[in-house]
Amino acid sequence: MSGEESDILQSDLKDVKRGKVVLAATPIGNMGDASSRLVHLLETADIIAAEDTRRLYDLANRLEVRVSGRVIAYHDHNERNKADGLLDDVEKGATVLVVSDAGMPTINDPGLAIVRRAIERGLPVTCAPGPSAVLDALALSGLPTDRFCYEGFLPRKSSERKQHLRSIRNERRTIVFYEAPHRIEESMKDICEVIGDNRSMALCRELTKDYEEIRRGSVREILDGVLQDPPRGEIVLVISGVSEEEAESSENVENLSVKQLAQLAIDCAKSENIRLKDAISRVVESNPRIDGSFANRKQVYAECLSIKE
Repeated sequence: MSGEESDILQSDLKDVKRGKVVLAATPIGNMGDASSRLVHLLETADIIAAEDTRRLYDLANRLEVRVSGRVIAYHDHNERNKADGLLDDVEKGATVLVVSDAGMPTINDPGLAIVRRAIERGLPVTCAPGPSAVLDALALSGLPTDRFCYEGFLPRKSSERKQHLRSIRNERRTIVFYEAPHRIEESMKDICEVIGDNRSMALCRELTKDYEEIRRGSVREILDGVLQDPPRGEIVLVISGVSEEEAESSENVENLSVKQLAQLAIDCAKSENIRLKDAISRVVESNPRIDGSFANRKQVYAECLSIKE
């Protein structure tokens, strides 16, 4: 055997021994959505990194699959620390299967850390695609799907939630959120206040399950429905983007300086015959910054005093 042939053979053997990371989507409700590829991976993977090991074994039992590989807990709190150890196994030839409780890993679930480190280390990463609540809700909403943005879960605190909503209320693309049932009422009230009553939207819950429900209508109609009949289970909200007319009217909106806001407040106080502090509150709330935050009222007030002097 020539030296060149020997080098080629050694290279081939190295590739054969090389493992890989596989991100696999699991059912979001209906077990019938599990792919044959997922079943095969559960049966044959050397290591399964699961968000919740109990749910993994429950999934395996439902699918009548015998898990033969080593199972480890791989969740938000430990994924960064465990990523390199798992990738060391990949370098030795192991297939590491990453699964979350439902849906695709990395989409509001663990997985991103190992993907990034695998890319940095030049190790193979692939996907076994499958169910996705984001795509299911988008497809069922009846809203435009050619361009959309996924915003994950809305912030838990109302003040942070409103700021986030203000920062995207001029988004032209269809917007997709996740929301928990115990926060849906307050979130819908904030959406109605910031986004407005008339924007079209859909509330999708329990997707692929027996009690799947899609509520479609205006933001106000969906809010009224939430108040009258609170939805249960996993919820995905899909909201239409801003209209072309509204987008064009807001394209030139820029952050106003503290001095500009102060002058507006002084003018407002005079024209409306209201207290300066009330005018400042009105002007500041009417002119959020591009990131959805508000200017500091105390700074605006101090600038008003400076202008008056």
